[in-house]
Amino acid sequence: MTTAATPRAPPGSRRAILAVLVSSVLFGASTPLARALVGTMDPLWLAGALYAGSGLALSAWLLVRRRRAEAPPLIARKDVRWLAAAIACGGILAPVAFAFGLRASTGATASLLLNLESVFTVALAWFLFGEHRNARVISGMALIVIGCALLGGGDSPAAATWQGAALIAGACLLWALDNNLTRKVAGNDAVAIAAAKGVAGGAVNLALAALVAGAPPAASTLVATGAVGLAGYGISLVLFVVGMRGLGAARASAYYALAPFIGVAVAFLVLGEAAPAAFWPALALMSAGVWLHLTERRAGHAH
Repeated sequence: MTTAATPRAPPGSRRAILAVLVSSVLFGASTPLARALVGTMDPLWLAGALYAGSGLALSAWLLVRRRRAEAPPLIARKDVRWLAAAIACGGILAPVAFAFGLRASTGATASLLLNLESVFTVALAWFLFGEHRNARVISGMALIVIGCALLGGGDSPAAATWQGAALIAGACLLWALDNNLTRKVAGNDAVAIAAAKGVAGGAVNLALAALVAGAPPAASTLVATGAVGLAGYGISLVLFVVGMRGLGAARASAYYALAPFIGVAVAFLVLGEAAPAAFWPALALMSAGVWLHLTERRAGHAH
């Protein structure tokens, strides 16, 4: 199909782009909000509650929807192993790494570091699935990586430490694996995919938190965290899967790279965070890198 970056994208491509853009807004806004919550609970409780809120709400919607009409199987049997691998990477391991990384960074800095998810997703799509690559996109990825290195090595107390940056980078790699594995099952029910990730990831991490992290936070805090998870990890994932069907993993991730900048805006305008010294040059580098991704034209290239 003709990609969305061509001058006259078909309606299906435009709908796919819109789905990914809305997905990026929801996920981007959830990062600084999760950073605000990490100070009120152990990161394991945070990771579990984010995904449990998403999984439970989407599962309830699935039950209501399936009672109204007969429906085919939500997940094809042949795709179960791919979905299980995606859940392990993106629903269980990634949120724990991300939650611990949030403790060592501001919401704005963590948001920018999430640009690595798109870099890793595109790289894996190239090498594992043979998607299109060119020098323009490689240059954009290099600028994003340099910007992330600046943030990770900042001297300001408000900047991410190398440990925090490494954890967030690890979470991005795991989410990138998740994105490419989800690509294999994207033809299944998008809500079912997101619900499965939320239920499994939430159950495992909440159980782990109960074992090693002590008493849970207040019920109101868990509910607020679940609401953030529903928007940022549930509805956002459903829309991303819908968009990825029409764009491919690499192309969808290029548009999804707007999410970190949404997070930066929320961190500054809503939470009143201050930027460390390394933030602004990193922002400039990453903005240029994302611009190279979004303006890359591949007329007629089939995914």
